[in-house]
Amino acid sequence: MQISTKTKVRDATESLKAQLAETDYKIIKCSEYQLAGMELPYDVAELHAERQAIRDQINELEVQSDA
Repeated sequence: MQISTKTKVRDATESLKAQLAETDYKIIKCSEYQLAGMELPYDVAELHAERQAIRDQINELEVQSDA
């Protein structure tokens, strides 16, 4: 049984979305710490860069799946 390209792209997209969801708590935690005037528990610039790279990959895959 051969898996179609669309299925592979969909699976990869879902995997990346799951990775993004796994770091949502870090964003929420940073927001809470910032609102409380506390030192942030994570490097926000690094966290943002990592999450943006994942979003970029998702966008690229979604463009491929629409083609």
